[in-house]
Amino acid sequence: MLTLAIIPARGGSKGVPRKNLRCVGGLSLLQRAIDGARKSGMIDHVLVSTDDEEIQKEAARAGAEVPFVRPAPLADDQTASADVVAHAVEQFERLAGARPAPIVLLEPTSPFRNAESIRR
Repeated sequence: MLTLAIIPARGGSKGVPRKNLRCVGGLSLLQRAIDGARKSGMIDHVLVSTDDEEIQKEAARAGAEVPFVRPAPLADDQTASADVVAHAVEQFERLAGARPAPIVLLEPTSPFRNAESIRR
């Protein structure tokens, strides 16, 4: 089994600008999601799906994989998470040549989720 964590982190946000890069307790929401996945010991690949260059750089710096840019039609307020996940899985399979299972969706906007909660 190849466990894939997908962290969707688009650049645009109408309610809280740049929210995925906002800090809580000294770490960005993006960094917290990546750290939780990496420290859980349960995830083989931590993939960030984004349309934003700054988020790409932060994700890579934090140790996540960012091998593609999410297309604009999948990065607006009306885009369903299922569509983002399907695109990310398709891209991962194409690039890695492997089919992941299980797939874990980790929204950056859940800052109190940690490695232990991911393990559970």
